[in-house]
Amino acid sequence: MDSEEETLYDDVDSGNESSGDDVDFAMEIESGNPRERATDVDEYPFEVLSTEEIVQHMVDSIKEVNTVVEIPATTTRILLNHFKWDKEKLMERFYDGDQEKLFAEARVINPFRKGPLISRSRSSQSSLPKRPTNGTEECGICFMILPSSMMTGLECGHRFCTGCWGEYLTTKIMEEGVGQTIACAAHACDILVDDASVMRLVKDSKVKLKYQHLITNSFVECNRLLRWCPSPDCNNAIKVQYVEARPVTCKCGHIFCFHCGENWHDPVKCHLLRKWIKKCDDDSETSNWIAANTKECPKCNVTIEKDGGCNHMVCKNQNCKTEFCWVCLGPWEPHGSSWYNCNRYDEEEAKVARDAQEKSRSALQRYLFYCNRYMNHMQSLKFESKLYASVKEKMEEMQQHNMSWIEVQFLKKAVDILCSCRQTLMYTYVFAYYVKKNNQSVIFEDNQKDLESATECLSEYLERDITSENLADIKQKVQDKYSKLRQRIEELYPV
Repeated sequence: MDSEEETLYDDVDSGNESSGDDVDFAMEIESGNPRERATDVDEYPFEVLSTEEIVQHMVDSIKEVNTVVEIPATTTRILLNHFKWDKEKLMERFYDGDQEKLFAEARVINPFRKGPLISRSRSSQSSLPKRPTNGTEECGICFMILPSSMMTGLECGHRFCTGCWGEYLTTKIMEEGVGQTIACAAHACDILVDDASVMRLVKDSKVKLKYQHLITNSFVECNRLLRWCPSPDCNNAIKVQYVEARPVTCKCGHIFCFHCGENWHDPVKCHLLRKWIKKCDDDSETSNWIAANTKECPKCNVTIEKDGGCNHMVCKNQNCKTEFCWVCLGPWEPHGSSWYNCNRYDEEEAKVARDAQEKSRSALQRYLFYCNRYMNHMQSLKFESKLYASVKEKMEEMQQHNMSWIEVQFLKKAVDILCSCRQTLMYTYVFAYYVKKNNQSVIFEDNQKDLESATECLSEYLERDITSENLADIKQKVQDKYSKLRQRIEELYPV
């Protein structure tokens, strides 16, 4: 690898800068035990990479391509990023015969081109600076006449003074957060600035470090086989050999789904979890108010709020404008002059409209049933995560009463299984919301009920005051309960 690449990635200490229908009744419970299939990490190899290891992985990828393709390493990195770090795809395109098109798409100058490297950009050659014969040039940004030694540029031919280049790059990096796609400073030129030029023209070490972070972050986010650990303040990334919805565990202890990046959400599939989260974000705060204060237009289903005493409603949807009765939801025309006293409640059309309204309300109530339980377990999980601190104090106190470190580990194991059960229960309600109703779903709900009951019992045991008098009894109950909880989790999914 070229020396400038090694300089670019020196002292990188952190790369993680970034950080339809409501119900799908077609989803079946799969045969077999999905937990056994999903959590067998031995069948899903992964590696946890520190920031330094991420950088080394990037450098190794560049070197691997450069052993076959003899082009500058900085150009190789831009090409790899263009292909989302898919080396095979890059090599295939490189040798398909149309290299000029390849370099044009990646916004770099073809290094194999003979003669002046000027015409790649969209800007005309007339925009290039004129070079007086006395060894001076005019900077196209600050318009100062400066010695040619103070001017520099890219292979597109656009040259500016080093001071303007430095300010331009600093603004792009620090204020706009751009690292991977910084274009030439010339108007309408889309050639990308390479790493070596950035490191040469930027003098501030903080700006260089920020640029390194941006490049590293882009490498992880573009590479489908890498994903940042989503845990706050963690700078590790997970590297896999192939992408699947499987649990991976970071060195920080956080367990998440590699496919979608959310907390591990067995038994819910990624696309349904995304759908659920979006629905919760959109609906939770307003759904109760909507249920109590609004009705839907019987024709177009637009939600309508009644803001006056009159029962004569006119839909404001410009493509609808249906007139109907607020009380019975039937057409307004047959009501005659009975504006404040609906006496046609049993008419057939009104009954159809009410049935549709009731179906809509029923769907909302069903959603609220599962959403409330999902949120309750989420809140309980947050509270019980704080149990670790109090459990640690209890463990230290128990060791002072002649119990060994090994003997008191049952408390920590109990909190571990409790949090695991809470998280599992959370996602079982999402699963139950979307699952198709059949005999297997009934078995699932029975197992869910058993798991929920056992979880609450364990939570109660752990929140009790432990004294020397009740220590043996509490220990026996806790160990018995979390052993049963492990079994409950395995039995949760019907075969």
